[in-house]
Amino acid sequence: MMNSFITDESPIVGKLSIISMKGCEEITARIDDYLKRFRTYENVDTYVTHVNCPRFGTGEGKCVIDETVRGHDIYIICDVFNHGVTYNMYGYENHMSPDDHYQDLKRIIAAMGGKARRITVVMPMLYEGRQHRRSSRESLDAALMLQELESMGVTNIITFEAHDARISNAIPLTGFDDIQPTYQMIKAITRAVPDISLKQADTVVISPDEGGMSRCMYYSSVLKLDLGMFYKRRDYSQVVNGKNPIVAHEYLGRDVNGKDVIIVDDMISSGESVIDVAKNLKSRGAKRIFVFASFGLFTSGLESFDEAYADGLINKIFTTNLIYRNPGLKTREWYYEVDMSKYMSLLIDTLNHDETISKLLNPMSKIQTLVAALEKQHETE
Repeated sequence: MMNSFITDESPIVGKLSIISMKGCEEITARIDDYLKRFRTYENVDTYVTHVNCPRFGTGEGKCVIDETVRGHDIYIICDVFNHGVTYNMYGYENHMSPDDHYQDLKRIIAAMGGKARRITVVMPMLYEGRQHRRSSRESLDAALMLQELESMGVTNIITFEAHDARISNAIPLTGFDDIQPTYQMIKAITRAVPDISLKQADTVVISPDEGGMSRCMYYSSVLKLDLGMFYKRRDYSQVVNGKNPIVAHEYLGRDVNGKDVIIVDDMISSGESVIDVAKNLKSRGAKRIFVFASFGLFTSGLESFDEAYADGLINKIFTTNLIYRNPGLKTREWYYEVDMSKYMSLLIDTLNHDETISKLLNPMSKIQTLVAALEKQHETE
């Protein structure tokens, strides 16, 4: 297996080292396996550099790197939303919060002592990414995080589906790659739903809110599908759980009667919004409803989606393996996991050779080839 995005003349910036933070061991192992297949010319046992971030009984921590990283090109795989990782503090078992993971990330960088040649942080879901702007007297946590990593010597940050990509303005002189898993999502639905028709007469792309329109416009453009949008009507007279509650979802767009619908969003948090949108679409005669969401948090559990599936509101939900997934997800008929490990391996391998990742970031030709193959398959059936 070869990486077609590099050539024999492509230089290697520095010895490649992948560091897995707690909770990222599974996807890091997959990335490592792909890299070994791409780079048979190096004949290495592993590209993973092992680190240890133990905790004292008080909850304080530190980082110890088990081997040298002098002159290495470091890629740190970081999932700050992995609440499945725990530690002991004063005899209690604590689940790690995003703040805990972020502190460990800084400890890892600090433990390198400036010896690494280049440091790239691969943070699929951006820490405090939803706190990306100031609308009152409140903190700008995501911007502060980016500036702090920059000051610590991080040269590039790779994230997926940033809630607002303009957050990169906080570090204009540091690399910031915001990646969309469009091709992987489309490929996944053609595999999970073989009879899906990606023709304009049969399928509509829907944005669940105005903030996700640019994301859905890309899907609509490359697939040549009609586009619809919901906007959230909120009650600004009160604040519940840190936000103004949604009163209703109002629809703007083409008729969905008798058509399959693909709802595209960056994340599923509690899931209330996407289920409400699905109910609205079903009342308008939508045939089947599929959901693309890079990050499936499911902060309120899976039961509401079990009910939505049983009631015929949602047919399939696609999320990536970029962050921690609820262990019960894989047992659900309505769930399909989109594996991003090969794609991440291609990104890391290409960057380590200092080659452009432009074609990896814009897979339009691959999507067109995929859709053409799907149409040909349907014609022969």
